[in-house]
Amino acid sequence: MFEEIIKNTKKELQKQFERTEEIALFNQKKILDAFRAERIALRHFAPTTGYGYDGDGRAALNNVYARAFGAEKAVVSPNIVSGTHALSLGLFAILRPGDDFVSATGMPYDTLVEVIYGDGIGSLKDYGVTFTSIPLKNDRIDEEKVLAYAIEKKPKMVYFQRSRGYEWRSSLTIGEMETFFAKLRSAGYEGCIFVDNCYGEFVEEREPTDVGADVIAGSLIKNAGGGLAPTGGYVAGKEKYITLAENRLTAPSIGGEVGSYAYGYQYYFQGLFLAPHTVKQAIDGSMLIGAALSDLGYETMPAKGELPADITRSVKFDTERELTAFIQSVQDVSPVDSFVTLEAWEMPGYEHKVIMAAGCFVQGSSIELSADAPICKPYVAYVQGGLTFEHCVIALERIIGKLQQDKI
Repeated sequence: MFEEIIKNTKKELQKQFERTEEIALFNQKKILDAFRAERIALRHFAPTTGYGYDGDGRAALNNVYARAFGAEKAVVSPNIVSGTHALSLGLFAILRPGDDFVSATGMPYDTLVEVIYGDGIGSLKDYGVTFTSIPLKNDRIDEEKVLAYAIEKKPKMVYFQRSRGYEWRSSLTIGEMETFFAKLRSAGYEGCIFVDNCYGEFVEEREPTDVGADVIAGSLIKNAGGGLAPTGGYVAGKEKYITLAENRLTAPSIGGEVGSYAYGYQYYFQGLFLAPHTVKQAIDGSMLIGAALSDLGYETMPAKGELPADITRSVKFDTERELTAFIQSVQDVSPVDSFVTLEAWEMPGYEHKVIMAAGCFVQGSSIELSADAPICKPYVAYVQGGLTFEHCVIALERIIGKLQQDKI
């Protein structure tokens, strides 16, 4: 039964699979060209210690990322521990006491709330930075309100979150960003356009920095690391902003001139090189899971047959039991810790308890097949990643079986 459902769903998605193949080929060529232009050699993989003054690999990795993202400059570092850290690095680098910034996509992801609003913990608020969130209108940017705010208040930064976070909506497309960035500039806004690029790298043929964003930031244990990077993050964009990020990461007196990594940079280079293919695997797997569950009566986002704008898929359930069964089924077919029985817990940085399937080679890696959900109504699970399409197929068999078994 399961095999027949999956076989038919694959046939229905052939046109979408062909499109993701085109996107992956385009991005693979772009990254290969970046490697060739920077003359990447074996010496760039070598480990460094201490100050890392002789670390050619650090500078070369930064330059390859800058080219891949169509940016003037990039800072890529294993010392950036997560996407939240990369975003925080960029925000603290650019914003100053008395500055104002506004989010055009509603409230940012849960883990940034304390970065922005926390009391007495070194937050942006503690440093005198003010923040305004403009809610979405019909799940898209409220262009009229954002434009009015940007022109009247002249905030230092307009912030965009490319992915949806824990919200039931489609993620921003590059086309949407391109159109609105142009409207911002034509209206006279001269500040910083900053994009949280997490979950979106190489899903389309262009990145936000290709269409007018000044700064993007993300995690290497998501798309850009290709499943190989063991940790790290990046900030890329206009040179004047990235230089500030380098100063924030180290110190204003040394910036990007230092930084060592005793384990070497091979996995960072290799992960970036593999990223277009790995992202395609994840996107194809996401479409397969979404289409099959849609046929079984579950509401999914993006809709069946729609090309995703990031690697995350939302699936809505009627009960907490179904939600939990879905998350547990992903853990059951994980290559690591498949024997673990999952329970929801108070995860740092989140408002509600979270249940998370993450049987990954790299802890918390979102480019590997994983799933998580806050335990609250509506009961929505978020599944992302998949290093191989075949793993997604096997997971879907388990998901369907467990949902049918536990459905009430």
